[in-house]
Amino acid sequence: MLQFELLKTEGLARRGRMTLRHGVVETPIFMPVGTYGTVKGVMPQSLEAMGAQIILGNTFHLWLRPGLEVLQQFGGLHRFEGWQRPILTDSGGFQVWSLGEMRRISEEGVRFASPVNGDKLFLTPETSMQIQRVLNSDIVMQFDECTPYETRGHVTTEDEARVSMELSLRWARRCQAEFERLENPNALFGIVQGGMFEHLREASLASLVELDLPGYAIGGVSVGEPKEAMQRIVAHTPHRLPASKPRYLMGVGTPEDLIDGVAAGVDLFDCVMPTRNARNGHLFTRFGDLRLRNTRYKTDERPVDETCACTTCSGFSRAYLHHLDRCGEMLGPMLTSIHNLHYYLNLMREVREALEAGDFAGYAKRFRQDRARGV
Repeated sequence: MLQFELLKTEGLARRGRMTLRHGVVETPIFMPVGTYGTVKGVMPQSLEAMGAQIILGNTFHLWLRPGLEVLQQFGGLHRFEGWQRPILTDSGGFQVWSLGEMRRISEEGVRFASPVNGDKLFLTPETSMQIQRVLNSDIVMQFDECTPYETRGHVTTEDEARVSMELSLRWARRCQAEFERLENPNALFGIVQGGMFEHLREASLASLVELDLPGYAIGGVSVGEPKEAMQRIVAHTPHRLPASKPRYLMGVGTPEDLIDGVAAGVDLFDCVMPTRNARNGHLFTRFGDLRLRNTRYKTDERPVDETCACTTCSGFSRAYLHHLDRCGEMLGPMLTSIHNLHYYLNLMREVREALEAGDFAGYAKRFRQDRARGV
């Protein structure tokens, strides 16, 4: 089940509303990443309080641990992880790509050794659909091959990107057939591939649109390519997708990337950056990025961001967070993760408000000016 309403537009930017089996999602939206069934270091109640409407889980990792028997016992991922709002699950294609030499790709699927215990495993489009049926995720992603930008110094050629893209299309058709056979009541998204070649992206997009899926994603970016190449593909692709369907940009990115994506017509974003950077003392603020490990913050009594209303900024100083980081205290990355996620979610809330007011262009300009100021 998926209903998408396009409420307002400004240029290519869109304000929408997506209704799924576990709730309503206002778009544009950022989706926190909960790979193993948890957004690292953050309680579900905290996610709800900061405005998270939908989070991610990962098919590949949850298949390996805790396994389908446990997840079946709980009726899916929602009850298992204590999150009753919508969930999107990645198909496992990106994780298979990241295994590198540990995997072997064929027409049938991917054979690889489990990174957990070395077991020999075989993941196919059909298996991915079966796993995601057990997870009962609101949005199910097709199993695809994530086309690399380069492999061991070799930049992927146009012919190689075409072969990869066409394999993903054949897998998309198999995913749709299995999804329907399983009578999955949720929504299946296709993934546009094609590397850094616009005409291949258009070919992928055209074939996926023929399948008339509930939504579409742009994959294969933020995989090691130069920033300019990523920006070129993001500017080129989203607005060519059906206006009546939600559009998802996978694995991107910085706050600036999100604003660029919205301007290009993207509705959904995800990235591990807020929590990963938080664990390394890299915090996002309205006025640029703050490197918490810098000794200048040892005695700084100010909050991370004086304009931020998150729990971290409301109760703790930069000095205290610097201290927790230096001591390796587990509260440190928990508090910094809360701040970074709140920043991303609040950024998207402000974007939605700007679109409703017909002032997204003005908001984007002020956003860039503020970020350039520095902390």
